[in-house]
Amino acid sequence: MKMSSFFKNSLLIAIAVVCTVSFQSCLDDDDNHYYYGKIPNALVTVKADADNTLYLQLDDETTLLPTNLSTSPFGDKEVRALVNYTEVENPSSKYSKAVHVNWIDSILTKPIAADLGEENDKVYGTDPVEIVNDWVTIAEDGYLTLRFRTVWGDPFKTHFVNLLLSQNPDNPYEVEFRHNANGDTYGENQDALVAFKLDGLPDTEGKTVKLKLKWKSFSGDKSAEFDYCTRKSVTPPTPALTATRGNAHLSLN
Repeated sequence: MKMSSFFKNSLLIAIAVVCTVSFQSCLDDDDNHYYYGKIPNALVTVKADADNTLYLQLDDETTLLPTNLSTSPFGDKEVRALVNYTEVENPSSKYSKAVHVNWIDSILTKPIAADLGEENDKVYGTDPVEIVNDWVTIAEDGYLTLRFRTVWGDPFKTHFVNLLLSQNPDNPYEVEFRHNANGDTYGENQDALVAFKLDGLPDTEGKTVKLKLKWKSFSGDKSAEFDYCTRKSVTPPTPALTATRGNAHLSLN
């Protein structure tokens, strides 16, 4: 995938921000972060099969068998992660491809937050963010992964981000991104990444529906729609061609 130098620099900043800014639930696994000066070429879910074989879910159909990793660097946690990998000729068995992982780094991965009713604003905040429309902002494999941009200033203040069900009776596939800056509302614009597991949404029963995301931006309320299908079985499917990744199905309003 070709990316402009501006995007490369922006994404590398985003990677750095995820684990350097004071940020809730960021994994502190510095010994397991390998960069080698290479940009990520995939966004994956780190999983284990029924026989505890480590594999990477690239999209809703494509699975990668990492030949140089026998166990997950993130323990028994299923997380979304940025990875730089190289395809290899090793047998991939029931997985789509065999790969050599050059480096891998987890991103903040969370469930949908509990609805606290009248306490939502107080607990989850109403501070603005911008959702960045690029290849890592995507709904796939049962997760909504977002690159977002906001103001960061005080390194001693913790920012909190959460996803809530919007409680729209006319649309069960509507969610709301919340940001609590904890008073840290002055500074520079920087980016970060977060992924939310969508298992709290109704089963789409194999159909693709529109998932609506709402958030408060610096210029007012905004929304976006994603193509979404309930996560399929975690059992790796028959080897298949790698799907083309992109944002063709994301529309920002």
